[in-house]
Amino acid sequence: MAYPRFKRALLATLAATASTAALAQETSAPVADGAADGDIVVTAQRREQSLLDVPLAVTALGGDTLAERGITNSAQLGDAVPNLQINSPYGDTQPNFSLRGIGVANEYNSNQASPVGVYLDDVYLAPRTSHGMGLFDLDRIEVLRGPQGTLFGRNTTGGAINFITKKPGLSGTNGYVQVGYANFDTITAQGAAEATLAEDVAGLRLAANYAKGDGQIKNVFPGGRDANSVDTLQGRASLRIKPTETLDVVLRAYAGRDRGTQAAVHGLEPFRTGLGFFETNENRIGENRTDAWGFSANIALELSDTLSLTSITSYDGGKQDLQQAADGSPLDLLDINWRSRYRQFSQELRANYDGDGIAFVGGLFYGWDRNITDNRFNLPLPPAGGFFQHYRQVRKSYAVFGQADIDLAERLVLTVGARYTKDKSRYDDAFAYLFVGGVDDTPTPIATTVPCAGVAGTCAYDPDARFALADTNDALTGRIALSYTFDNGPLVYASYNRGYRAGAVNGGGYTSSAGIGYIEPERVNAYEVGIKGRTADRLLTYAASAFYYDYSNQQLQDTRAGPVSFLVNAPASEVYGVEVETTLRPADGLRVNAALGWLHSKYKRLTLQGADLSGNELPFAPKLTAQLGFEWDMVEVGGGTLTFAPNMAYSSRQYFSPFNDIDAPGTPQVNSELQQRANAKVNASLSWSNDNLTVRAFANNIFDRKTYGYGLDLRGAGFPFNFLIPAAPRTYGVSLRYGF
Repeated sequence: MAYPRFKRALLATLAATASTAALAQETSAPVADGAADGDIVVTAQRREQSLLDVPLAVTALGGDTLAERGITNSAQLGDAVPNLQINSPYGDTQPNFSLRGIGVANEYNSNQASPVGVYLDDVYLAPRTSHGMGLFDLDRIEVLRGPQGTLFGRNTTGGAINFITKKPGLSGTNGYVQVGYANFDTITAQGAAEATLAEDVAGLRLAANYAKGDGQIKNVFPGGRDANSVDTLQGRASLRIKPTETLDVVLRAYAGRDRGTQAAVHGLEPFRTGLGFFETNENRIGENRTDAWGFSANIALELSDTLSLTSITSYDGGKQDLQQAADGSPLDLLDINWRSRYRQFSQELRANYDGDGIAFVGGLFYGWDRNITDNRFNLPLPPAGGFFQHYRQVRKSYAVFGQADIDLAERLVLTVGARYTKDKSRYDDAFAYLFVGGVDDTPTPIATTVPCAGVAGTCAYDPDARFALADTNDALTGRIALSYTFDNGPLVYASYNRGYRAGAVNGGGYTSSAGIGYIEPERVNAYEVGIKGRTADRLLTYAASAFYYDYSNQQLQDTRAGPVSFLVNAPASEVYGVEVETTLRPADGLRVNAALGWLHSKYKRLTLQGADLSGNELPFAPKLTAQLGFEWDMVEVGGGTLTFAPNMAYSSRQYFSPFNDIDAPGTPQVNSELQQRANAKVNASLSWSNDNLTVRAFANNIFDRKTYGYGLDLRGAGFPFNFLIPAAPRTYGVSLRYGF
């Protein structure tokens, strides 16, 4: 039984936290009125609180912390957060976030919702393509681990990540300009400028980010482009208007585009002979073309000292055009063009009450999103040809929610919350066909495959044939927690949370409509205990948690010969583990940060292709992750401070497939290839700064560790190779920042 083992681990953790460090990461995030000096303020419970007062497992990272750790893109956050893994078959585009073992597993289609909800200024971002954002002019990032089914709602069985941008302060003028240069001829530039239009009444903040560099993976094919290049441009405008002391309006608009080359692929083995790990031999390195834009309005109205109302309205859009040569060879064996267009709208109305020993947050939510997809798959079919796929997916979500913190005694708080969600999804205007024609040719359709329940090629081509499905789910999720704050001491808490991820349709079904259907929603029952606090001398800040998840119906891909992919549910899984975070300040000018995550994950029941996978680990769920680093203000020189900031990120072995090392009987699978063994990467920066100027030299992956970031079974789909994506090599450079 897992429960006795979990209980022993839980008791050991609580004993350890009584004598050793546990932590919530200290950053340059803001300080709330009434908070102790140096407290980090977060909105993890949809209201401002000191991080040390929140009975949740939360990591908060400020802008300075991101710079010191070399984190410039959301796809790099795993280097700073315990039990967070980030992977993608497309490089930094469409990252898959996995928290405590809960993620999209081996899913790669654009229509699937992430079980780790991603938010930009409290706005839920449905399309996963928009999650691969460059990080600039941020106030902070909050990573909430564990189901957030009450205040954040749908599709948060794993947790939530909230990117919070800086807003105008309504006083004075400020900003910064930063330029940099790195290896691979990479040029970076970003900046922000804020102007107060009317003191304490209106302000405008503009920010921009640019990066362009050559490919990080050398392509030895004559005349071929290098893979993993960078070409991104982003901009944001924030207008804040506060006409009265009780009304605060923030309007934001953003836009961005990426034009880098695709991630390199380690594929067909004969063409890897003589190549280094960071090299490829590919005749068609494609381009990752993505665009994203959006508008939001956050209107906050104080009705009294105890009651306020907030309205958050947003409209967002974008598209992706990913040209992916997926065979890693100079042959045209597998070339894919992933194309999708997105739109989404959301509206949240929220009331906050704080008085009479009760802090209450409640409201209504509506969300709508649309995905129109046109994918093309060129395969080694005789004659040359492949499949074309088109569909439209529209999802609507309605919710009512409320959560109350009730003071049972002076330092004892009961938290009770619930959320009712109804999700409607429609998959329609769907068709797919088999065609002849090479990669550069106009396709000639020869057979309809969707709708067609038979084997590909058995249904005559019908240009008017369409396929449609619809599905409705509803769920009651919630949270109950009990927390106690010792006098001038730590906060301890115990909680139960229930999370839900809506049912989904197989966006990878194009060879036959027999493989297209909605599957069941994911559900998680999560139990957690934790402790967080700070020593009286402020020497040590700590947080620790232990958790157990009863996880049902994880959604994952099952790829078979054809090639055919099925979206299926894993009936039952369990996950439990421990997390510890600390910040130690042993001397003036020295800050030591450490984090540790231990995770046990396994499928309790799962059979795929006749293989019993019960007992296997969940994909992208390493048993041990650790981060260790420090920032040392070494010396005052030249009117400024010289600071050295190295950090290390460790991960034990992780599998990329639910099969782990097992091969399905009667198939050519070699699933032992689909894993990354234990590894540690070291980053460092050396900076000199004064009140206005910062000069920084940095290096990431200093020892040039060779690791894979993603893998997918293609041997089982009928190809003579598996699909593996190498992670980034060593990068280094310098930057200059001037603040005003």
